Amino acid sequence: MHTAVDLFAGPGGLDLAARANGLDPIGYEIDPDACATRHAAGLPTVEDDVRKHGPGEHPAATVLLGGPPCQPFSAAGNGKGRRELDTVLAAVRAMLHTRRVPAAQWDDPRTGLVLQPLRWILEAIDTGRPYRTIVLEQVPAVLPVWEAYADVLGFERYNVHFGVLRAEEHGVPQTRRRAFLIASLDGRVSLPDPTHRPYVKGVPQNEGDPTLLPWVSMGDVLSKSGPFTAVSNYGTGGDPKARGRRTSDEPAFTVTGKISRVRLVRGDVELPRFGMAEAGRLQGFPAGFPWRGRDIGKQIGNACPVQLGTRVIAAALAPSRTAVAA
Repeated sequence: MHTAVDLFAGPGGLDLAARANGLDPIGYEIDPDACATRHAAGLPTVEDDVRKHGPGEHPAATVLLGGPPCQPFSAAGNGKGRRELDTVLAAVRAMLHTRRVPAAQWDDPRTGLVLQPLRWILEAIDTGRPYRTIVLEQVPAVLPVWEAYADVLGFERYNVHFGVLRAEEHGVPQTRRRAFLIASLDGRVSLPDPTHRPYVKGVPQNEGDPTLLPWVSMGDVLSKSGPFTAVSNYGTGGDPKARGRRTSDEPAFTVTGKISRVRLVRGDVELPRFGMAEAGRLQGFPAGFPWRGRDIGKQIGNACPVQLGTRVIAAALAPSRTAVAA
């Protein structure tokens, strides 16, 4: 009997984080390539659309996890989700009373998927088996949606906290920002405090707040022989020709599905680009994780960084575990 359900589970970033916290998750994922990875990794999976399922299928689950598709909201996407934000927020508020996802017509059909975790939450409440703990994550542009979620969950007597976390401040070897919402029926919750120093360009790894660990660099987790410089495939400052550069003793740029386009150089020598196993390590996946299927870069780029997810899930579970211990 699974103790947690992970919606839009991808290759398993939140599943691994849940397992690190003693949970037994089952993931819902529709992409066959991500499912191939999950099966190879031994992660229990329902290979189907979350809209066809509900919480009654897993009555023992007390934890709901979820990372709905971010492409419509992402700065790297087409931005349609951001333009539809007002419609999404109105739909969240309406669901408090209607208890169902509105039949809206979205410019991008993935936009409405951000409402599915709320449907699962409300259905679980209405059937008398509410999730005790909730963890949701997305790109920072979705923070207003989590704020609207927080209003609904607060009405349903959840303790809620939401905000944006920096991945390198939690031991991930990249500078990625993610918006999280955590909620509990068992007591007050708060997002975890940093364990590692924030990355600041030009400040060495061994300098900064002595009460925090140094941020983790690319070189700390990759086995490449000798130093290298990563040249981003994105321009900076609005200039597509001004490619960002990071040395191997710095954290990586945000890992996206286009990581294979990142050039690696040593002086004037062009080096082989990141392999998918290396890209997975930059996203916090363990060495030897069995990536499968096509477009593995996309699977990795869409995943929640494992160390960051582990810390957030631990913070969300703290009230329930305190209650059990008491």
